[in-house]
Amino acid sequence: MTFFSFAARNLRRHWIRSALSIIGIVIGVVAIASLGIMGNSINLLVANIITDVGDTVVITPHTAIGETFAGDPRTAVDAGIPAREVEEIRRAAAPHRTIRVLQGAEEVEFGRGESGYTQIIGLASGDIPVLLEIAEGQYPRQNQPGALVGTYLAREYGITPGSRLTIGNQSIRVAGVLAERGFAVDINPDYAIVVPDDWYEGHFGAHDAYPMVIVRVGAPEQIDTVKETIESRVNRRDEVVDIFDSREMLQQYEEIYQQITVFLLGIGGISLVVAAVNILNVMYISVTERIREIGVMRSIGALRQEVLRIFLYEAVILGLIGSVIGGIASTVFGYLISIAAVEVFTAGTTFGENFTVFNLSAVGYIIFGMAFGIATSISAGFYPAWIASRLAPVDAMRQR
Repeated sequence: MTFFSFAARNLRRHWIRSALSIIGIVIGVVAIASLGIMGNSINLLVANIITDVGDTVVITPHTAIGETFAGDPRTAVDAGIPAREVEEIRRAAAPHRTIRVLQGAEEVEFGRGESGYTQIIGLASGDIPVLLEIAEGQYPRQNQPGALVGTYLAREYGITPGSRLTIGNQSIRVAGVLAERGFAVDINPDYAIVVPDDWYEGHFGAHDAYPMVIVRVGAPEQIDTVKETIESRVNRRDEVVDIFDSREMLQQYEEIYQQITVFLLGIGGISLVVAAVNILNVMYISVTERIREIGVMRSIGALRQEVLRIFLYEAVILGLIGSVIGGIASTVFGYLISIAAVEVFTAGTTFGENFTVFNLSAVGYIIFGMAFGIATSISAGFYPAWIASRLAPVDAMRQR
């Protein structure tokens, strides 16, 4: 305890240098922990959005680009799954429901002189209630034309059930407004218009190929079996379709965001390295200034280990104070930064409602940042402390 008191006294004597070293550690710990929390929060948000459709298998035409991530724009080619292959998928997936998806784009007049190109999604009337939920209005009735408008599209143009839209040169009544669905592994209708497939084909022409087929699997544990059955039946000779589900997409995004988190932690680590260099400099100057003091201590019987301990205690005190302050500050900054990042990612949506940015992983980043700050301080202070402990008493006494 005596040596710890000596170390604390020495730091108080040079409080400006000590304060600057502590500030450097605080900045490093805050950088590591806050950026780690932010990366973790974004990862949690993406996982929360994608896992909403965990019972879905999506089949798309096989493209020439392989080993890509879900949503890679290079795979957005004008290709379709032939009707005969869709029938094979239906048989392979039985008794699970197979949903054919038609997708196109057309200029839409929303009224009041407002218009623009909008995605049009065609689904069989019986499949629409299985795949989508209604927020207002009702589903289109059998053999009765009616459109469903995505929630954000409806909000932007003031569309309500009963409104009329003009798609191309055809007028259609709005039967209902869809509930928010978010970023899904299959279709994303929040900014789109959904119509029955017979109306879609009457407007765009008959189709014998489909850009996407969705299989709704009753039990998630059967997803792998369904995928293997479709793979063996449809791709037995040539690679005709690509088959994936929300778990694979989630894994891809987790890998991407883990790399982003590591990158952010690296940036924070640079701050701590700078703080370590500052501590090394402070401790080395402290040893140089106190050579005679060290000589006196050694001459009255202080052991090398005891001298080493005094200087290491100084580094430990700097690291502890800086890391504790940094841990508290990073909790606040990490929360604020994560909230800001989530708001940017979910701007104009309700994905971030009731979403918490803190979990055990977030707390782990704070603990990691504090531990890293203390370890860095001790490592930086070891070399000067070792030099001080190796000084010969006679040589140290001669120094002026």
